[in-house]
Amino acid sequence: MRNGGRIAAAIDVLNDVLTRHQPVKSAARDWGKRARYAGSKDRAWVSGLVLDALRKRNSIAHAMGDDSPRGLILGALAHAWGWNIKEIDSAMDEDHAPSKLTLQERERLVMAPDPVAPPHVQGDYPEWMAPMMARVFGEEAAVEAQAMAVRADVDLRVNTLKVDAEKASQPLRSAKAEASPLLLNAFNIPARDPSEREASLESIPAYSKGWVEVQDAGSQIASAAANAQPGEQVMDYCAGGGGKTLAMAAQMQGKGQIFAYDIDGRRLSALIPRLKRSGAHNVQLVHPSEPTQLEDLSDQMDLVFVDAPCTGTGTWRRRPDAKWRLKERQLEKRMGEQDEILAAASAYVKPGGRLLYATCSFLMEEDEDRVAKFLSAHSEFSEEDAAESAIASGLLTDDGAALVRKYRGPTGCVRLTPRRAGTDGFFFAVLRRA
Repeated sequence: MRNGGRIAAAIDVLNDVLTRHQPVKSAARDWGKRARYAGSKDRAWVSGLVLDALRKRNSIAHAMGDDSPRGLILGALAHAWGWNIKEIDSAMDEDHAPSKLTLQERERLVMAPDPVAPPHVQGDYPEWMAPMMARVFGEEAAVEAQAMAVRADVDLRVNTLKVDAEKASQPLRSAKAEASPLLLNAFNIPARDPSEREASLESIPAYSKGWVEVQDAGSQIASAAANAQPGEQVMDYCAGGGGKTLAMAAQMQGKGQIFAYDIDGRRLSALIPRLKRSGAHNVQLVHPSEPTQLEDLSDQMDLVFVDAPCTGTGTWRRRPDAKWRLKERQLEKRMGEQDEILAAASAYVKPGGRLLYATCSFLMEEDEDRVAKFLSAHSEFSEEDAAESAIASGLLTDDGAALVRKYRGPTGCVRLTPRRAGTDGFFFAVLRRA
């Protein structure tokens, strides 16, 4: 496909996302079924442009004076991809391209960003979230949010049950992986140009052998804060796909026991092939259809890890369409769920044990507020220094240790963001039972 046809396709896909409320992945897949002539590079180009239009939706709409799918896609070419007016004109002259640029579009495409636009416009986040953004980031809300409106890197965790970082580095060179600046047993693959197709990590032998797992560096640091020790009894209460279960299994060197539980049995089932590939033999799945398994574990755990369901604001770089679907009532629902989950999970912590609460959200309403509410109702728990807990794991580099100390809150919790750490947005707090 030529660029004109790709631009037209991107407008169609974005229209489906905005009018039919489809996730980008689903809308792009549906378009691909209709456009059998499109190759993998074409699909990557179209998806990349749609995602960047959504990442910067507010600022592009403001610059273009148009929030239609056409206005957003054309604006993304200029304001996200850096195309000049000549390049856009040339593409619009091709066969199967949208209609040519209007005079207003031409004027808007060459305008500089508005330095006095409201923070929610400059930072590309929903206007209703402005008070929450100001609460957590103050005057830096727009700058912090701008770092959430770019493409994310890919992070890999070395599975030390099978290999060390030095040996794992050799086969990862083909993927242009670099040693993580924050973690000792991790690698980073810088984000590619948005018009390029992502490399398939599944095709790398190191992945199929179970030497590495895809896991954001923020998630790895939160897992490090658990500081799971060999021989301990550990529960991953909201295990989901099992990324943190596998990380803790490696910390424990296969010794002790991890109980992986999730209320969604289907999600838990996805952990089975990952466990097999990883070589972790000390993980036991606790299925929601067998509640007696959970009852037997009350007051028995050295550590309970709660990666609570949340709004996912910390993953906006990867899922920009979710940013615009988020509503205030959804946040309120999540807050109620988080309170219930924390209270339920705490019942499995033995005296002297630890409870780690984490979210991939940067909102204080889902983070500090939930911890404070839990502590007010559970006097037997107190908050510890989560930064020092992560450092004590021995998994952080010197830069990683300095980072978590820098962004440690007054109560000991830690919040990481793309701007601060180059990671997804992550919050974690460590609570100790007396």
